[in-house]
Amino acid sequence: MRAVWLEHGRLELRKLHRPRLRNDFALIRPIYAGICNTDLELQRGYYNFVGIPGHEFVGIVLESQDSKLRGRRVVGEINLACRRCDWCARGLERHCPHRSVLGILNHPGCFAEFLTLPNQNLHVVPDEIPSEFAVFTEPLAAAGEILDQVKIPRGAQVAVLGDGKLGLLVGLLLCRRGYEVHHYGRHKAKLAISRRAGAETHLASEKLPRAHYDWVIDATGSPSGLRQAVQMTRPRGTVFLKSTIHDLVEFDAAPVIVNEITLIGSRCGRFPPALRMLKSQQLDVQPLISEYLPLQDAPRAFERAAQKETLKVLLTFPD
Repeated sequence: MRAVWLEHGRLELRKLHRPRLRNDFALIRPIYAGICNTDLELQRGYYNFVGIPGHEFVGIVLESQDSKLRGRRVVGEINLACRRCDWCARGLERHCPHRSVLGILNHPGCFAEFLTLPNQNLHVVPDEIPSEFAVFTEPLAAAGEILDQVKIPRGAQVAVLGDGKLGLLVGLLLCRRGYEVHHYGRHKAKLAISRRAGAETHLASEKLPRAHYDWVIDATGSPSGLRQAVQMTRPRGTVFLKSTIHDLVEFDAAPVIVNEITLIGSRCGRFPPALRMLKSQQLDVQPLISEYLPLQDAPRAFERAAQKETLKVLLTFPD
């Protein structure tokens, strides 16, 4: 099979063996796969990654012991837990200390003509969801994790920092859930997507407010994002950290301590609510797609995805 291989920051297309199918796993042929900021960070050295990257996909199940999955379109949760430890017993499989992670940690990713995942990680995609929209299930679930972690009062003002792919999904989701979203970013065209959904938008080049919000979400993907988020948060407010950054982040912890600010790391989320939202068309992800490129053009697709004006680049796969 053909697959994207990433090593020492260099991307190339390689011919590799098709993955062997283990018990209780499914063999999947991708239809679309999305390049996200985490993939770009892997290229910059995050996790010292070597192998096949990619974790946002929609595909067809070719082989599985589960007859209900064979031939169906699916999306897949990216954490492969051991299902035996105390963390898994508590329902915290995403934090299993023995887990592997699709395309990130010890499990080959979806930027290949075939991939495998456990049957229990897969969710069948409703017919109403186009495949190019279904590929947003994983990042939309990650955006929704914020509302699973903390109960934010309906109608509250929420500041979202960052107008990249995840920042926009967070902003769109919160607008649809009835929050007063104040979205800060560096690109007028990107912020326009959030503004059309009902957000109040601000260019980050303007003077940022200080101690103004009870709820602030850092989705900048920038080492300076946390510092900016803390400055904008009121005493006893909450900052959600959604950025995946390869570089070490340095900031002054004194304001966090003095102002008793809560910092919450936020990563993966639940797929069923994300699929329901995509099925009901409550959230339009079409404007977030910048370009479609075939698998053989993956190096160019990564270059395109790294450009500041670009949103989601989708890799396409042959039938």
